Amino acid sequence: MINVENIRQQFPILFQEVNDEPLVYLDNAATTQKPQAVLDKLAYYYEHDNANVHRGVHTLAERATKEYEAAREKVRRLIGANETAEILFTRGTTTSLNWVAKSYGDLAVGAGDEIVISYMEHHSNIIPWQQLAQRKGAVLKYIDITADGYLDLENAKKQITDKTKIVSIAHVSNVLGVINPISELTVLAHQHGAIMVVDGAQAVPHMPVNVQELDADFYAFSGHKMCGPTGIGVLYGKRALLEKMEPVEFGGEMIDFVNLQDSTWKELPWKFEAGTPNIAGAIALGAAVDYLTDIGLENIHQHEADLVAYVLPKLQAIEGLTVYGPQKIEDHTGVIAFNLEGLHPHDVATALDMEGVAVRAGHHCAQPLLKYIDVPATARASFYLYNTKADADRLIEAILATKEFFQHGPI
Repeated sequence: MINVENIRQQFPILFQEVNDEPLVYLDNAATTQKPQAVLDKLAYYYEHDNANVHRGVHTLAERATKEYEAAREKVRRLIGANETAEILFTRGTTTSLNWVAKSYGDLAVGAGDEIVISYMEHHSNIIPWQQLAQRKGAVLKYIDITADGYLDLENAKKQITDKTKIVSIAHVSNVLGVINPISELTVLAHQHGAIMVVDGAQAVPHMPVNVQELDADFYAFSGHKMCGPTGIGVLYGKRALLEKMEPVEFGGEMIDFVNLQDSTWKELPWKFEAGTPNIAGAIALGAAVDYLTDIGLENIHQHEADLVAYVLPKLQAIEGLTVYGPQKIEDHTGVIAFNLEGLHPHDVATALDMEGVAVRAGHHCAQPLLKYIDVPATARASFYLYNTKADADRLIEAILATKEFFQHGPI
């Protein structure tokens, strides 16, 4: 169990009013808020250690480099990677997936080969593979979703063939709130000689993840969805694959020797990190990892499960409200997409905002998924470690008030 009231005290942004109502922040799938420890770490770096990393020999540069590389080790431990050489700092999940598609994809995929993803993917895990397929004359295939919101494993067995070179799937859907069977998919991909790429943006902040247990070949996630700053993310890759790959960006920091006509690259992980990196972001991400680790990812996962068990039945009981994804409490994460009959999701989100409740509305960067389930958009409430049952009650009250307003007008 976690002490959520104590945790809330560590997030200063939560203690404000929006439209004269206390803020209830339920847009955590888009980005999470930052605890004071992370804010302090950012400020401390800029106030005390601000210097470029790796090449300087003066004291500030050495301190910055030590903190930057310590953050890489913290990330390694968090996800159970074998060594820090397998941890690349990027701008976020989108950049990480693009690096894999451009570097490994261009190396491994040829005309007629297959790339397999699913209908529930975020655009960041669709468009890089579309572009790779177009560049190489490959075939992009999609795994079906069952009527009750799960990835269809039987269909996956049909889509993944000996022609498949890459399978790339979200660990947790940012719309359906379902945890996908990554281990089973990895076994299936490897049986056919393909590699497994995982979009972990909605997983790493919310539950324990061990990339070696999953046997994922690449695993991508973002700092800003796990209490860290924006502009920093991670790409994990198995050393054997990273060694074969060429960098996607070129310039300072990632080189060993530069001659007039050619250059050589530094060893892993630095050969992929061209230019001055997001030093402050990486160091603050390390602080976020410390923060989440101290609380315990198992505890965070259980807290969110308790919130879902509390709020999902209340949502399902509202007449005219449709919840998308699994209807079983135990299979639904804290990401809950829904619609109110007869109301556009943007109207719902705007009305909830007037009650101080922040949710997301739109296609959630998942247009193929919404087309697949035949809705133009949804509202989405997403919970995190600092949310409470009182927040869930405020959501329900705001939805009921919204429904009443649009049906009968203001009282």
